[in-house]
Amino acid sequence: MHRVWAKALRDADLPKIHFHDLRHTGNTLTASAGASIRELMARMGHSNTRAALIYQHSTDERQREVARKLDALARGAGDKDPSGTQRARP
Repeated sequence: MHRVWAKALRDADLPKIHFHDLRHTGNTLTASAGASIRELMARMGHSNTRAALIYQHSTDERQREVARKLDALARGAGDKDPSGTQRARP
């Protein structure tokens, strides 16, 4: 396995990475696509959340996406149904 993988990396002119790194990348991309922890567990063949979380990594882009969605929710919340405090202020 190692000889085949090392040769494939050389032939493709790619940096040295471990074959297992593909699991980390795949799970991170799957989580970024919005998969739930249960979906990640099924895709990776894990029976508990601890094992699945080992392969899940946060990315800067995903953090920005979450922040954008939270901002949109916060901005829209005041437009729909103001709280009692907001109604009392005017």
